[in-house]
Amino acid sequence: MNKSTRMEAFVGTLGASQDAVSFGFDPCYLGYFECFNEQRYYEAHDVLEHLWLKDGKNAPDYAFYKGLIQLAGGFVHLKLQHSQPGHPKHGRRLQPARRLFLLAVDNLTPYQLSHGPHYQGVDLEIFLSLGKLMAARIEEKEFLSNPWDPAAPPILPLPAKDLI
Repeated sequence: MNKSTRMEAFVGTLGASQDAVSFGFDPCYLGYFECFNEQRYYEAHDVLEHLWLKDGKNAPDYAFYKGLIQLAGGFVHLKLQHSQPGHPKHGRRLQPARRLFLLAVDNLTPYQLSHGPHYQGVDLEIFLSLGKLMAARIEEKEFLSNPWDPAAPPILPLPAKDLI
């Protein structure tokens, strides 16, 4: 079974796949939010990457999805660093996390500039603010303290049809 087939099967197990048709969004897009909000950042990244790769580089949502993938990727790094701060590799994940948060902001900002505050059913400022905040918190602590708290993780609001 190839990765694409595995991802389709995985997305089918998510609650988001049931809602996708009624909301008019791709199940992978809604699956991203479901996984992210359950602190399954790697899975959020993978689910949306599946859609991102399927749509291709010329798709109008290419950089938007890339920014969301990078946002989840930043949290993958923070979660791994938090769980194993003394690990040779995981202990050094704060700088890559900061880099991904800033790349997410770079990829999402053009959508706010060209489409206004909402795109694909979400308030872009929430994502931009989260990326900027996490990067700033990592910098403030001079890459010595992880700002992610599993007891109080960020929760992303689900896309809404009226924000398209």
